[in-house]
Amino acid sequence: MEFVKQQATVKAPAHWFTGDVWFDVLYAGQEPSRMRANMVRFSPGARTHWHSHVLGQTLHVVSGIALIGTRDGTVLEAHPGETVTCPPNEEHWHGATADRFMEHIAMWEGKGDGSEETTWNEPVTDEQYHRPRSR
Repeated sequence: MEFVKQQATVKAPAHWFTGDVWFDVLYAGQEPSRMRANMVRFSPGARTHWHSHVLGQTLHVVSGIALIGTRDGTVLEAHPGETVTCPPNEEHWHGATADRFMEHIAMWEGKGDGSEETTWNEPVTDEQYHRPRSR
């Protein structure tokens, strides 16, 4: 058993996010593990671009309200303590509401920094971001 060495907080790349987003790598498993977990902090109105994960993704909301959108126009509203799963290859986005910070733990399986197992697409438009929410 050992403690995982903490890495410095990283500002998320602008080519994958709209607005200010930071993340801390909580765990990046070494082979044969493929587990990845990041604490991600979104400023008000910040969000990912459209993307999908080869093996899916799980989001656990820590604080604030998370918005998670899908290509069919659904926007889910998830609260602290709630967990949402995105199936393999489903295009989606996630982010904070316009008026509050939001933190979630993002968990997925992969081999690297997210670029190999994640397909990144175009930014989420304001119209897509502001669609009515479901609970």
